[in-house]
Amino acid sequence: MPSDYHSADRNVLPGACHSSIRFQVAAMLGLLIGGPALAGDADKARGIVAEVCSACHGMDGNSVIPNFPKLAGRHPEYLVRELKEFVSGTRKSAVMTPIAAKLDPDDFKALGEYFGAQKPTSGQVLDQKAAASGMKLYQDGDEERGVPSCAGCHSSDGAGSKRFPRLAGQHREYLIEQMYNFRNDVRNYGAARLMREVAKRLSEDEIKAVAEYLTGL
Repeated sequence: MPSDYHSADRNVLPGACHSSIRFQVAAMLGLLIGGPALAGDADKARGIVAEVCSACHGMDGNSVIPNFPKLAGRHPEYLVRELKEFVSGTRKSAVMTPIAAKLDPDDFKALGEYFGAQKPTSGQVLDQKAAASGMKLYQDGDEERGVPSCAGCHSSDGAGSKRFPRLAGQHREYLIEQMYNFRNDVRNYGAARLMREVAKRLSEDEIKAVAEYLTGL
């Protein structure tokens, strides 16, 4: 048995070793070539956040101002798409459109990565009864009224994805404002069609209940 093992060892290990060495060399080259560039992007993004974004969204992406969204933990690709939509005018905002327009589009990815890497914080639930009601609507929807589960797009823990924003821990005030924007066709571009339909099928109390639940996640 030992003899067979060493015979196989001689036949197999050289190729495995070569593959391992090639992988290690490639990894080292990646660090040498890409490392400084990635670090430079991160440093540049941090500088932009400090100068442009932090006053509203916080240096760590956890805004303390209720009508400005928390960005920490949002998917980088989602954040990049939002910045592009502000610049193009697809999504309208008197605040964000001129700010995004002044940024270099080449920096969008680094900004998305920066905020996506920040640790998100949760808010404090002020109305436990409303939050319980909001949780049921968020997780299950209301089939009779054609209201889909929010969790189906934004995930059961509210973490979101590349396509849909993180909602967990978000300011209730911001969430309520955006739901009203959907309901009143302020956010009237094509990608928001589903949210406009959902918002119009919810009562004001239901919107506030879902927001109350989400802020505590």
